[in-house]
Parts: sequence; structure tokens; C-alpha cells
Amino acid sequence: MLFMVIEHFRSGRAPDVYHRFRDRGRMAPDGLRYVASWIDLNFERCFQVMETDNEALFKEWTENWKDLIEFEIVPVRRSAEAAALIDSSRGDV
Repeated sequence: MLFMVIEHFRSGRAPDVYHRFRDRGRMAPDGLRYVASWIDLNFERCFQVMETDNEALFKEWTENWKDLIEFEIVPVRRSAEAAALIDSSRGDV
């Protein structure tokens, strides 16, 4: 299952986020896989796609970062999958 993770960096803490990542890596538990990410132009938010079959792994991962980041985690699906679901349901979602 895919998740859009919106990381809201605490005010002025982006350098700390990058230094920790450089020194310790993503610190994600086995079973939580990084897919891709994008950073806004002001270094305030990271938009990250993660994949897992065990949503509970997010709690373990976010604990490693909660002093620097507030997390918003949203289950998502690929656009093609959404279109197929709409087509198969004749427009009823």
C-alpha cells in the first residue's frame, strides 16, 4: 500500500533534518520502503511517498524524527488504479 507522507519541518529545523539524515539515514524499520520525495522551495515541507503492508511501522519511524518534524500520513493510490476503480463501478465511489 502507498502513503503520501507530508513532513512539516519544525521552524528553522531543516538543516537539523538534513544533518541527521546524512549521519543516520532514514531510520525506517524493515518493511517500510521509501519510494520518492520532493522538498518545497522554502525547506518547510517534504512530500514523500512510502510503501508498506503494515501501517503500524509509521509509528516506529516517526518516533525517530518527532523532535524535528510533524507528520501527516495519507493512504493513496496510483491514478491508473483510481480510474480503473471508477470505471468498474460506473462512476459510483
